[in-house]
Amino acid sequence: MSGTNTEQGAGATGLDALGTVHFVGIGGVGMSAVARVMIARGVAVSGSDAKDLPVMADLAGLGARVTVGYGAENVGGAETVVAGSAIRPNNPELLAARARGLRILHRSEALAAAMEGSRVVAVAGTHGKTTTTSMTTWMLRGAGLDPSFAIGANIPALGVNAASGKTDIFVAEADESDESFLNYRPLIEIVTNVEADHLDHYGTAEAVHAAFDAFAALLPADGALLACADDAGARALAERLRRAADAPRVLLYGTAPDVDVRVRFDPAGSVVDFAGATHVLPLTVPGLHNALNAAGAFAAAVILGADAGKAAASLAGFSGAARRFEFKGEEGGVRVFDDYAHHPTEVRAALAAARAVAGGHGVHVLFQPHLFSRTREFAAQFAGALSAADTVRVLDIYPAREDPIPGVTSELVTSNLPAGSYASDAGRAVAELAGAAAAGDIILTVGAGDVTAQGEVLLAALREKGSRAR
Repeated sequence: MSGTNTEQGAGATGLDALGTVHFVGIGGVGMSAVARVMIARGVAVSGSDAKDLPVMADLAGLGARVTVGYGAENVGGAETVVAGSAIRPNNPELLAARARGLRILHRSEALAAAMEGSRVVAVAGTHGKTTTTSMTTWMLRGAGLDPSFAIGANIPALGVNAASGKTDIFVAEADESDESFLNYRPLIEIVTNVEADHLDHYGTAEAVHAAFDAFAALLPADGALLACADDAGARALAERLRRAADAPRVLLYGTAPDVDVRVRFDPAGSVVDFAGATHVLPLTVPGLHNALNAAGAFAAAVILGADAGKAAASLAGFSGAARRFEFKGEEGGVRVFDDYAHHPTEVRAALAAARAVAGGHGVHVLFQPHLFSRTREFAAQFAGALSAADTVRVLDIYPAREDPIPGVTSELVTSNLPAGSYASDAGRAVAELAGAAAAGDIILTVGAGDVTAQGEVLLAALREKGSRAR
């Protein structure tokens, strides 16, 4: 079992063998997704989390026994305990499970159990997998197929981030950060890109590429890999897989003329050529990266039997995933968006989308680096990506699961940006960005941490600015 802090794997175990299942950290977006699917499939579920998160009330309403705070007693009569990589080994509920000899699964193993017997589409990549998973699910639904799905973010258009569908198709976001995507057994894989990231786990870029090779090797001979040819890492992965014995079907998607699924990108309306036909991609989410995501998702849906015309047309109603260039509001003609981008490539894509949407007006960014290790590895690249903005303010690093690393601060990023870019105080940064923005401009909050909360603060500051002007 890769990338977990647990001792016993699920193997090919299905849901019927798990008994009552207890989730440690049930409020997390990935954990709640698995719990939601299990509840829908008749599994008795309980769970706990350190904080009382909104999704916990939803799960309780569906029948789960949910507790705020961790304690050995919360495990109750569970026969299986599920925990994600963020749960520390000394969590009292994990200690109680070990003491009782219960089956302990990583979140990915629990999801694998829920997917047992399904035709699984696993979407992986350093960036873009949440949006691509969402698009795949959306287009399958739009074509009249009803897949099960589990996505690592809330999808406003879908209403939930997970559901148990009526067909045997299961679409899942496959997390590469700790190699837990190797616990799945997909029929189709979509790989959006392969770049160095999560080096706190992998150590080297070579290890990241090796993990994706192992992921691709999970495909059966009658399976299919869809890899984005616009990304050098994904294209190289596809080429290596094609040389393997008993290789599955390998298809490239992208803008190059030699691909199997070709995107002809135009901000006013992109099209995709696949299987001898051309279809319009009526995207409402901006950027070339989203057109590429849609092409991979479209091809997967068609391979699974979706009507191509209906699948493509359904994109007109797809509004995106939460925190993926998500519109937060407008005040005084200034639009505020929020994006989860936390790798330099993602930041560049978010800013390119912002430039396209701004239409010649200014773009201002409030960025929060995520993880000390990532900041150490990519400080110069982050600065290069952020330099595309007119105004930048960089907050202190969001630590997430990490302890501080001596000498690693946000000033590693801002040392390559104009003076004043480092913001030790979020309130001051918000005031400065609101002051710099004019009607028609965009302000973008960027990062995987709690910077998302600053969107509402920015809107309030813009309202106050407007009131003063009047």
